[in-house]
Amino acid sequence: MFPFPGAPLSSAARRARPTLGVLGGMGPLATADFYQRLVARTPADADQRHLPVVIWADPAVPDRTAALLGHGPSPVPALVEGARWLRRAGVTCVAVPCNTAHAYVEQVARAAGVEVLDMVAAALTSAVGTVPGAARVGVLATRGTRLAGLYERAGARLGAEVVQVPDRVQRELVDPAIRAVKAGADRAEPARWIAAAAGALAERGAQAVIAACTEIPLISAPAARVLPLVDSTDALVDAALLRLRGPDARATAAPATPL
Repeated sequence: MFPFPGAPLSSAARRARPTLGVLGGMGPLATADFYQRLVARTPADADQRHLPVVIWADPAVPDRTAALLGHGPSPVPALVEGARWLRRAGVTCVAVPCNTAHAYVEQVARAAGVEVLDMVAAALTSAVGTVPGAARVGVLATRGTRLAGLYERAGARLGAEVVQVPDRVQRELVDPAIRAVKAGADRAEPARWIAAAAGALAERGAQAVIAACTEIPLISAPAARVLPLVDSTDALVDAALLRLRGPDARATAAPATPL
């Protein structure tokens, strides 16, 4: 019998069956892409060897970037509601496949009493490891992620300098590309915009680039030909596998089928 939010698992049951919670819906395609990648990257030769996963996907969560820019309501109440639902469902830890939402995850973790994986640190650690000795890592992100300084703070801890695109590139290329994916538009032109943005980062001395918005990995293939590219969604998947399966669980390189 599946657990339901009104009947939480006992601590013994949680230890026996580690379960991943996904606090999603930001946006729906990004959440679906995260789960698809989790399945594709899990070393499993049968259904029963995959992780149990509980997904809370609420697309009504207020826009995270708008809130950070002072143009909209806080997403914290909605995020806490979802995290508490996941806690009652008995999850071991929570993954939030939205970079910008990480401006709020410390508040959410404290209010809901759940462990939340750090997507930003995972992505930046992966980027530093992708290019040995890389000291400058470019980031393609929302305005909210930039304003919150999420990657800059993580970079300071890891000894890596974070490079952002010029404001014009953010305004004319990155922001429209993210909006296009959320709107379900054709992805060919947005993919070219993101590749051009990666070129702007290369001109600023970036040695690798992070697709630091969960919509960007869906259109990042051309950008990966400009600079070595780290997918923040894959980094979060790997962090979840490490946390729930341990260091012996190596993520596979199997690509997810494009959504």
